[in-house]
Amino acid sequence: MKKIMTILGLLLAGTTIGSLITLTNYPLLSELAGVSQEAEKDSAGKKPLYWVAPMDPNYKRDKPGKSPMGMDLIPVYQEDSSGSDTGPGTIKISPDVVNNLGVRTALAERKVMHTEIQTVGYVKYDEDQLVNIHSRVNGWIEKLYVKASGDPVKKGQPLYEIYSPQLVNAQEELVLALNRKTPRLVKAAEDRLAALRVPRFAIKRLKKSKNVKQTITFYAPQSGVVDNLNIRQGFFVKPDATIMSIGTLEQVWVEAEVFERQASEVAVGLSVTMTLDYLPGKEWRGVVDYVYPTLNAKTRTLRVRLRFENENDILKPDMFAQVAIHAESSEETLLVPKEAVIRTGSVNRVVLALKEGRFKSINVNVGRFDDHSAEILSGLAEGDRIVTSAQFLIDSESSKTSDFKRMNHGNEAIPNSAWVEATINSLMAEHRMINASHRAISQWDWPEMTMDFIVAESVDFASLEQGMTLQVEISKTQGDQYQISNVRIPGTNENMFNLDDISLDDMSLDDMSLDDMDNGDHKK
Repeated sequence: MKKIMTILGLLLAGTTIGSLITLTNYPLLSELAGVSQEAEKDSAGKKPLYWVAPMDPNYKRDKPGKSPMGMDLIPVYQEDSSGSDTGPGTIKISPDVVNNLGVRTALAERKVMHTEIQTVGYVKYDEDQLVNIHSRVNGWIEKLYVKASGDPVKKGQPLYEIYSPQLVNAQEELVLALNRKTPRLVKAAEDRLAALRVPRFAIKRLKKSKNVKQTITFYAPQSGVVDNLNIRQGFFVKPDATIMSIGTLEQVWVEAEVFERQASEVAVGLSVTMTLDYLPGKEWRGVVDYVYPTLNAKTRTLRVRLRFENENDILKPDMFAQVAIHAESSEETLLVPKEAVIRTGSVNRVVLALKEGRFKSINVNVGRFDDHSAEILSGLAEGDRIVTSAQFLIDSESSKTSDFKRMNHGNEAIPNSAWVEATINSLMAEHRMINASHRAISQWDWPEMTMDFIVAESVDFASLEQGMTLQVEISKTQGDQYQISNVRIPGTNENMFNLDDISLDDMSLDDMSLDDMDNGDHKK
């Protein structure tokens, strides 16, 4: 029992001593705790410069709150606004996020562009080797040796046998001339029969036998395939009627059509590849044989004639074919991967990959496309690095504030400051900030809008009043922010208008008022 009492006494004494020590040193502990909390606050980040709406960066406030859309305002710190001058719309992404998004980049390079024009066409006979058969006399087809279109024929093969009084008379004239032994008449009679396309061997046979034939047989002038057979046995024919056609299949034409915008890329001699559905996997190679000089007024397309070798007569007239015309430019042009271009209804954009994990969306003018590349006419320079994957996520974030202008591109220099007329809506003196509505700024392509500005220390803030309309100079700071760096207050001797400083680009003559000038000078 004594041991238990002794232990309880020791515990009570220890508790009492600890309480006394705590009460004695409480001020020192509190000071240490305050230092610790302050250090933790400093390590967490600096004091915000201002708060901004997530969906509207022009909506700025000097304290936390809600945006017009009901969203919490986001604090902006000093480090957020620091960095290189890359213009509005630049966003920064940490390396681990870039890795998780799978961001890939590529360089804009100058290369020769290979354009492939995809179209369709129809197989036709080679009309350079197509022969139309006409009768040169009126007569009746006594016998027809070919029965249908598509029948193959050999050169010298009989086609039809015709009875014609004109042919009978021509033969009798030759026989009469032979009987009279008048060489001149014989020659004239032979020439007439030859002009009527009577075969030479038939004329020789007539001269030898002097036996007039009632019907004459005509033969195929070349080997090929019969097409457009327009007669049957017993038909009466005239010289103006096409009896049949004979085409060859050793070479064929393919007539294709290209869109009007592609017409400048097509030229005679370009290589062509062709495939057909009925022979998958087989490819024919040919050339552009002729480009027709006129467009189809209804379809706004240009006809192109292609020539192909037809081994084993595989290609048949009127077959449907898929055609690819390979047009290779002779000059190098600026190319980027095709997937890097974000195409919208009115503009095209790419996402620039800047240094230190910064990205920015910019507008570009796009020319031609091929299977892998897109031609950039303006907006990029050779060597620029662009995003080729995950660019849609980055573009949606950058587009909120992007001015879609290239900074320091070419010979164009965008000024860092501009004068404009503005009306003060409200003042926040404790933060040297004002909310003002300004007119359009042509140098920066800014429309009329209302936004918050920080007023530079060089400006007398006390001279500014709510509702005042004045000329202000808006300057861009190092952190891609904008501040009021100078003011011109109408009706005062201080900060008066100086006509030498007024630029017609900064203001309209319609906006100038005599009230803006000093009354004494006006009277003069």
